[in-house]
Amino acid sequence: MSRIGKLPVVIPAGVTVDYKDNIVTVKGPKGELKQFVDPSISVTIENGEISFGVVEGATEDVKQQQAFHGLYRALVNNMVVGCSTGYKKELELVGVGYRASNNGNIIELSLGYSHNIFIQLPAEIKVETKSERNKNPLIILESCDKQLLGVVCAKIRSFRKPEPYKGKGIKFVGEVIRRKSGKSAGAK
Repeated sequence: MSRIGKLPVVIPAGVTVDYKDNIVTVKGPKGELKQFVDPSISVTIENGEISFGVVEGATEDVKQQQAFHGLYRALVNNMVVGCSTGYKKELELVGVGYRASNNGNIIELSLGYSHNIFIQLPAEIKVETKSERNKNPLIILESCDKQLLGVVCAKIRSFRKPEPYKGKGIKFVGEVIRRKSGKSAGAK
């Protein structure tokens, strides 16, 4: 059995969880999410907790079954947290002339290319951009779906990854970029 899979998921107030036909549905104040659960994993909802177990003899591959045990527990826990409190990521644009603005769910990025980049975000993600004087522009993304939020952040970051010499690019707020010294440090 998986150590993570053994832990029960506590259902907070205001969140409802339903399990039917191997699909877990979580509804809360921030949204609604669904997740398929492999038939080799049993799901029980009682006393405000979701418990996960392994169905004996469901498959011959015990290692895969143990991996699924922890995986589906983690996925459902992320769904419960997302539907109750939500997830938030902040991206920072470091570089001279780098700008970001949004019009609804469309982000316009100016990243030093010959053209601006427009990104249409999914409806599940709320976006806000901040540009203050003498500070780097920020893109703030919020969603109940942790996986979708991570994919969108990775896509935005891929347009200009932070480089190690000057630290220019799109990075997460609080992310530490390993810096390299330039040519002058090695020459003597």
